[in-house]
Amino acid sequence: MSAQDEHKKAVAEAALEYVEDDMVIGVGTGSTVNHFIDGLARMKTRIDGAVSSSEATSQRLEAAGIRVLDLNSAGPLPLYVDGADECDAHRRLIKGGGGALTREKIVAAASERFVCIVDEAKCVPVLGDFGVPVEVVPMARSLVGRALVGLGGMPEWREGVTTDNGGLIIDLRGLRITDPPALEREINQIAGVISCGLFAARPADVVLVAGPGGVRKLG
Repeated sequence: MSAQDEHKKAVAEAALEYVEDDMVIGVGTGSTVNHFIDGLARMKTRIDGAVSSSEATSQRLEAAGIRVLDLNSAGPLPLYVDGADECDAHRRLIKGGGGALTREKIVAAASERFVCIVDEAKCVPVLGDFGVPVEVVPMARSLVGRALVGLGGMPEWREGVTTDNGGLIIDLRGLRITDPPALEREINQIAGVISCGLFAARPADVVLVAGPGGVRKLG
């Protein structure tokens, strides 16, 4: 196992400490979250089930014997655990490298506590180097792209990718994001945008960061 994989496993194990008996847990998407699911499988008899942020996560949860619930029937969630592509010191995030940003944002909004799990390479002083994934209605791809150019960025269509919602992904690159909440609002107001990968209006409540020295906590 590489050092990065060891860090991902360590931070996922640390997130298990936030799991309490009889919880329905929101579960995100990605390689770090997969380690969390592996750990959750060991305590599956203690929890009531999980709400998933993607079809891929649902399949992994079900394979682990964990009951997957629909958010509409589960109601408010006490805990959501997910990773991120970038994180700043204020626990604001960029997410969506795996294309699940809209469902991730919905589950985060429905959760009382959002615990984000990352390795230290994801921590940055200013968001933006990764780019901002933007999910769009297919017919609006060019319209949204032109509007994103107007915001000063360079939009790049992620060809060959269709989200679980039937949307397309545009990655907005070339921005140094000094006001993440304002940019999140601006992007979300563009006609045809389903959601964007900035998690600033609803940042993480806790960020667990894994590195060579162990796991540290932000928030």
